[in-house]
Amino acid sequence: MNRKTSLAAFIAAVGIATAGGLAYAAQGGAVNDAVADLSQAHITLEQAIAAAQQHHAGAKATKAELESRKGTTFYEVEVVAANQQVFDVRVDAADGKVLSSQADRHDRDNEKNDD
Repeated sequence: MNRKTSLAAFIAAVGIATAGGLAYAAQGGAVNDAVADLSQAHITLEQAIAAAQQHHAGAKATKAELESRKGTTFYEVEVVAANQQVFDVRVDAADGKVLSSQADRHDRDNEKNDD
């Protein structure tokens, strides 16, 4: 009887410790960056893509992602213009305004290295 009681107490203690550890981890601020960024976005990914494509008439989006830097949450959308030039367009995730647009030199450098 003593042995059964000890085993049951041990199992209960392990269960409580595990549950407590999980609860502590969940409350410890271990929120995924994507979840935190999404909570700051007031426009959708589709709306950001549309804004970037409109900024460069006739452009088509090839990549898009939600990012956050220095307290600003934005979508970074890569578009290819009608003249085959590639641009990285940053769209504010709060209001959908284009924050910046720069020629994507990184992809151009990769093409030279592939030859």
